[in-house]
Parts: sequence; structure tokens; C-alpha cells
Amino acid sequence: MTTEILKAKTNQVAYKLLHLGGADYDKDKDISIKDALATGNVARDFGIEEWDWPQGVGLYGLYMLYEQNGDDSYLKFLEEWFRGNIEKGLPSRNINTTEPYLTLLQIMDRLPQKEMYEEMCMSQADWLIHDLPKTGDNGFQHVTSGIGDRNGVILNEGQLWVDTLFMAVLFLQQMGNRYNNPEWKAEALHQVLVHIKYLYNKNNGLFYHGYSFLRRDNFGGIFWCRGNSWFTLGITLYLEQAVDLDEGTRRYILDTFKAHAEALRGCQAECGLFHTILDDPDSYEETSGTAAIAAGLLRGVRLGILDESFKACADKAIKALCGCVAEDGTVLKVSAGTAMGMDSEHYKNIGIRPMAYGQALTLIAFAEALKG
Repeated sequence: MTTEILKAKTNQVAYKLLHLGGADYDKDKDISIKDALATGNVARDFGIEEWDWPQGVGLYGLYMLYEQNGDDSYLKFLEEWFRGNIEKGLPSRNINTTEPYLTLLQIMDRLPQKEMYEEMCMSQADWLIHDLPKTGDNGFQHVTSGIGDRNGVILNEGQLWVDTLFMAVLFLQQMGNRYNNPEWKAEALHQVLVHIKYLYNKNNGLFYHGYSFLRRDNFGGIFWCRGNSWFTLGITLYLEQAVDLDEGTRRYILDTFKAHAEALRGCQAECGLFHTILDDPDSYEETSGTAAIAAGLLRGVRLGILDESFKACADKAIKALCGCVAEDGTVLKVSAGTAMGMDSEHYKNIGIRPMAYGQALTLIAFAEALKG
């Protein structure tokens, strides 16, 4: 894969992300919550305009591309996105609607009305600590947005989801760094350790999608690709910023990541992609999880956490991802939003749609590959 081809693909994917359009909340009224969660057909998730996790991941991909190439058009888009959403009014506070704050934190020093954005970020960090519902062991309960009601929530009582590490913990940890707030940094670390404790399978090195403190189990015991990829990529972003960890804690997290990376290498399909259920070759191959895994492995090598042999696995994934970019820049084979499932069929039945996070995670993977 030449640098020229990779740059061209990156530009195509970025252009499509900027022009994904908006979510149509009215469509949520035409489908039951049960059916929406079973298929991933949730209107709020589509497009780039709504303030929620798919769009928040999309923004972070654009920010990382902006950091790499300095294209001010991306910064202009981000500025207008945040201003427009604030004027419209933000949805309910929950884990998933925390994700856009991660990008806002990165760019607010370059924006007008910095003080307003700073106050928003500090308020959100404080809310995570003091007002977000907690599970057993004081984990962050994975509260999500309501379906058909952007001001409502789905509590997911007593549930830990691996998604939380990327959607909320990264933001809290970086807020702790920026403001030298030991409470925020300590809580972010606590959440990393709690999620490893309940979601990591020591027998195979992979992560379960979730854990229920009410059921006392890992739901369907599924090793979901994108869920694992939130850890693969997210933990490298966490470790890069968490410079004041004590050596014992850092080694514990590093050892977990290394075992996880080794497990992922054994799950890769011959074509270079990963299946939406990592250990089930009968499940469909999926690009968003593949992209975040590739990005995490490349970052691991670049940071000196993983040895150079993992680059071959990541490069194979990058080549496969390039083959999944349509001429108009749409990243194909992206699974829609995925609620917790009790069996493999749930994950296999999630629809495949162009999604902001599919575009963004592919951008992040390509950006990491271009760093060499």
C-alpha cells in the first residue's frame, strides 16, 4: 500500500464524513425500542450532526487528522459543529453524550468563547464523578440516550460496557491532566481497572461486551469486535497521557494490553479484517472494529509497547480497509450501533450502514499508518 494511495483514501473518507448529513429523530418514532436495539436501526446514530457517541467519535477522528495535516477546514467544521449543537440545545447527559467533549477539550483553546466551553467540560467531568449512576464497585453505569427522545435516557441498570472506556474515561483522564485534578485522574484510573476486572477474559485475552451486577454474568459472553477495539485503541490513548501512573499499575495495564494484542492477532481473518464476533468466523467481517484495532496496534508499536511483529497484522488490516472504501469515500461493512446481546445471533443481526464512527476510526487507522 503506497503512501499516495493511503493519502487519497484518507481524503475520500474525510470528505464523506464531513458530508454524512444529519440524524432524523422522527424516524425513531416509527420503530419500537426493542426492534431498534435488535438491529441497530436507531435514527439518532446516523449522520454527523447529532450530539451523541457516533458523531463524537467522528469528531475525534477529524481532530486527529487536523493535528496531523494542519488543515484548518477541519477545525472550522468542528467549531461550527459545536456552536450549532449548543444553539440547538444538548441532549441528556449520559455516557455516550460525553464523547463529543473529548474533542471539545482538544480544541477549545483555539475557539472563541473558550470560557464557555471550558465551563461545559468542567461541569461534565464533575457530573461523571458525582451524578452519573454507578454500578457495584463504583463502576460507571453505561447510561445511554433515549430512543425517540433525545432528552431521555436508557439507564442499563448495574451494567458495565467496554464502550465506556472510550466514550467517557478518556475525557475524564485528560481533564484530570489539563487541570491537574487528582480526583478526576484517580477516577479515570479506577474505571480502567474496574472494566478490566469485570470484562477481561484471562483465558483468551479478549474482552466481553459487558457485565451485569444484577445478573452477575457477562450477558451472552460475546467477544464483540468493536467492543474489543475500544480497548485496543483507547488504552493506548490513555497510557500516552497517564504519565504519572505508579510503575506497578502501569505494568498491570501494559501486560493486559499485550496479552490482548496477542489474542487479537490470532483472530484476524485471512483477508485482513476481523469478524464482528472475534472468535466466530461465521459472523460477518466488520470495518470499524478492524480500524480501531489496527490503529491501536500501530500506536502500540510506535509507543514501544508492542514489538515490531504486530505491525504486519496492522498493515494487513490497513490494506483490507482500503479495499472497503467506496469511490465516494464511504467506509463499507460498518455495523450499526450495538446494544448488549445475549447470544451471537444478536450481533450477527446488527445492520450494516455508513456511520460516522466507521469513517472516523478508519481515518484514525490511516493516519497512524501514514506516520510510518
